[in-house]
Amino acid sequence: MFGSLKSIAYVMVQYTLRMAWGQGVRKPVLGLLFRAQQQAARGYSSSSFQTRVLGTHVPQNDMFHRRLSSQVSSPEQMNLIKQLRERTSAPIKDVKASLVSCNWDIEAAQKDLRKRGVVLAAKKSSRTAAEGLLAIAQDEKRAAVIELNCETDFVARNDVFQYLASSMAKMALSAQGPGQLFLPFGPEYLENMSIKLDHPKLSGETTVQSAVTEVAAMVGENVKFRRGFILSTTAHGVVSSYLHTCPQPGLGRIAGLVTLEAEDSSVSLDALKTVGSSIAMHIVATKPLFLSKELVSAAAVENEREILRTQAESSGKSQMAMDKMVEGRLRKYFEEVVLMEQKYVLNDSTNIKAVLNDLSKEVGSKVTIGNFFRMQVGEGIERPEAADGSEPIAHAAA
Repeated sequence: MFGSLKSIAYVMVQYTLRMAWGQGVRKPVLGLLFRAQQQAARGYSSSSFQTRVLGTHVPQNDMFHRRLSSQVSSPEQMNLIKQLRERTSAPIKDVKASLVSCNWDIEAAQKDLRKRGVVLAAKKSSRTAAEGLLAIAQDEKRAAVIELNCETDFVARNDVFQYLASSMAKMALSAQGPGQLFLPFGPEYLENMSIKLDHPKLSGETTVQSAVTEVAAMVGENVKFRRGFILSTTAHGVVSSYLHTCPQPGLGRIAGLVTLEAEDSSVSLDALKTVGSSIAMHIVATKPLFLSKELVSAAAVENEREILRTQAESSGKSQMAMDKMVEGRLRKYFEEVVLMEQKYVLNDSTNIKAVLNDLSKEVGSKVTIGNFFRMQVGEGIERPEAADGSEPIAHAAA
């Protein structure tokens, strides 16, 4: 026991001398040895003496951390910070804090970062997330699109964020039940499902909600899975899509989807795919609200007619002239909001109805639009600076 006490006393002497000289003060240290002998005479164990002597003036954990930190050179520390940053994409400040608290053990620090991240993600969950990406996954008969939101477009360019969005779209496509031509869904549809991830910074099997939380922890922003849609066709046809502002295939900020269906099941679908892609792009550009004039509700028509009538009355013209003005402007309204009446963006000398007629003649069978919808990141979300957009509308042919 006395041998152990002497060792401890020697450590304390060395520490006290360093502290004393560092402060420019010379203090006798023989008293410290004398007190160590007194403690031994009173029957203290070495661990008890260590706690009483060392614990009072020099916290053991802090001393241990400083000793280990001093053993890791500055270049090694920078290398560990770089490695952990590459592994996790976490902010440098958090990376360094975890490494220091874990004595520069990179594996322990990575676990610590994940624990910290869950707490931070929960704190940030109330912040507005109106940026992000749409991700599409599709096959010949179906397409699934999901919206994954974040706070800034900078995070939307993050490879882990993009990987998660793409993985969720593929999962949504595989999870769809049979016979559902158009299926809108919210977070509850996917968040408890198991998802397998294979990314250098995000791997393993977990739930969708846990994966979203982990990515939020990595990027330091509020990340939310907001909604999704699945579009299908059971007829002889195709599902076509177009993504605008596309950082990589299957990702974008605005999506247009449409189904084209041929009456004759023997018709080749190649021409339908080509025209379908062009119409999907047209939908993104023109924002149609209805498929045909017949599908515009009577209430919507009457509301527009009333607005146009009020505008015409201010012209001071005769009743007959005002009626003609209203009907002319109403036709213009249909050309703006009805897909079949809209001017084709690739050739404004024709409209979508004529494009479908030409396609029908080309393939030798009548081709119709089954469903369509348009979707944009952040639409309908109240932003701090302004309210933006509205919910996407899907339309089925009568």
